[in-house]
Amino acid sequence: MEERQRGMHDVAAQGFAAAGQVYERGRPDYPPDAIACLVTNLGIGAGSAVADVGAGTGKLTRLLIETGARVTAVEPVTDMRQAFARALPGVPVLDGTAEALPFEAGTVDSVIVGTAFHWFDGPVALREIHRVLRPGGGLGLLWNPRDETVDWVAQLVRLVDGYKQGDPPRYNDFRWRRAFEEGETAGLFTPLGEACFPFVHEVKRSVALARVASTSFVGALSTEGLEEVLSRARNLLDTHPDTRGRPALRLPYRADVYWCHKVS
Repeated sequence: MEERQRGMHDVAAQGFAAAGQVYERGRPDYPPDAIACLVTNLGIGAGSAVADVGAGTGKLTRLLIETGARVTAVEPVTDMRQAFARALPGVPVLDGTAEALPFEAGTVDSVIVGTAFHWFDGPVALREIHRVLRPGGGLGLLWNPRDETVDWVAQLVRLVDGYKQGDPPRYNDFRWRRAFEEGETAGLFTPLGEACFPFVHEVKRSVALARVASTSFVGALSTEGLEEVLSRARNLLDTHPDTRGRPALRLPYRADVYWCHKVS
């Protein structure tokens, strides 16, 4: 695929290629405390030049804009860029990847990545992010993993994980951290700061199912495979004692936030 040739992982390219609307509907927004954490630690404010890399449908971009920063989104998947343009008309969204950013050297104050860095080629992406940041510029990473200490959530995650093909990158395997800690890119940035913010996404049952469908490797399944996953997920929600008969669900998450600064 075109996206793969430009450095995008196969599973991400296939799974997100037609998932813009499902992603927008099924994924929660980042909680205000998580955004405030990045704003404070990276010094984001009015006039800051911020790049939202792997911007998807713009869920993170719209929150960064509220800080007064000048935000430019970067997104390699056409369907996601189209969903972004519908949600945020007038906000620039560029075709590009973390491994080949469409910015001149030293022109960006902060690079922010929401729920995407685990898909990147870590060493290549870090060198490229280092290139475009100004001296002392900041890099912020966010993820919204579901709270698997809740039984029905853990069962739902295990159900979906059963459809993985091969060993696609995942946030929770923490392989993405190696580029920060090992090899020639280990000294490009200061050590990662970390913070965690639990929150609850109150959703209709249909939105919980959209969250299932927005998973990259589920989106890459055939039509029959997708319907099988959703049918099994519906059955779980219909039979689990914590979700049975409930039209609305409290889907527990946490926002994991990381930040560091360019070492010149």
